[in-house]
Amino acid sequence: MPPADPIAEAGIALPVVADVACGAGFRSDSPRPGRASGECSASGPSFVPRHGDLLDRVAEWGPVATPAGAFHLVPVCLERDLPLIGRWMNDPAAAAFWELAGPQEVTQDHLRAQLVGDGRSVPCIGVLDGAPMSYWEIYRADLDPLARHYPARPHDTGIHLLVGGAAHRGRGLGGLLLRAVADLVLAQRPTCTRVIAEPDIRNTPSVAAFLTAGFRFSAEVDLPAKRAALMVRDRSHRHLL
Repeated sequence: MPPADPIAEAGIALPVVADVACGAGFRSDSPRPGRASGECSASGPSFVPRHGDLLDRVAEWGPVATPAGAFHLVPVCLERDLPLIGRWMNDPAAAAFWELAGPQEVTQDHLRAQLVGDGRSVPCIGVLDGAPMSYWEIYRADLDPLARHYPARPHDTGIHLLVGGAAHRGRGLGGLLLRAVADLVLAQRPTCTRVIAEPDIRNTPSVAAFLTAGFRFSAEVDLPAKRAALMVRDRSHRHLL
C-alpha cells in the first residue's frame, strides 16, 4: 500500500500536476517506454529493476484500446521519470493522499523500493494516445500488508492510481481507465480472479470512479493510515458490470 490513499483521486476532481513522465519523458532520444528487465538504469549500470515475475510481466502487456484512445502501462524508469513524478507528488491534492511530498529523494525511495524489490509491485506510467497522463501501481494484494486486513485470495491484484494534469481531469477518465486496467489485469493474469482497490472511505469521487469502472463495494476496512473502502472487480462479473 502507498503511505496513504492508494488512488488519490482516480481522476475525478483533484488537481494532479501532469502524471508520471509528462513533457520530456518520451522523446525519440529518451529511453524507450517498453524497456522492462533492467535496461533502464536508475543509479548506474548495475541497477536492475524487476518488472514482474509475480505479476506476469507487466512490461509486456502492451497497449489496449479505450473509448478515449490507446492506453499503455509503461513501467517507471527512475532516470527518465523521477523529476516529474516528484513534482506530481508535491501537488497539494496528491500529497494529501500519497504523503510523498518533499525532496525528490522521498519519491525516489518510494519508487526504488518497488523497482529493486521482488516484483510484487510495479510502478507504471499511464500513456494515453502517446501522452503520459497517469501514475499507476499494479501490485499483488495477496502479498501486500493489505492482505492482513481482508480475506485475501491467491493472486488478488491491486491497483493504485494518480491521474495527471488539468487537461485529463473532469472528463471521466478515472473510471474509464480503471475499467480498462482492471480488464487488462484479468486478461493478462489468468490466475487472478479479482482486482482489488482500497481508496479512503472519505474520498467519495474515488469510490464513485471505481463503481463506474465495474468494481463493487465489499467492506470498510481499518488500515494503519486510513479507513478504506474495499473495492472489488470480480472476473466472473467483468462482463456484467
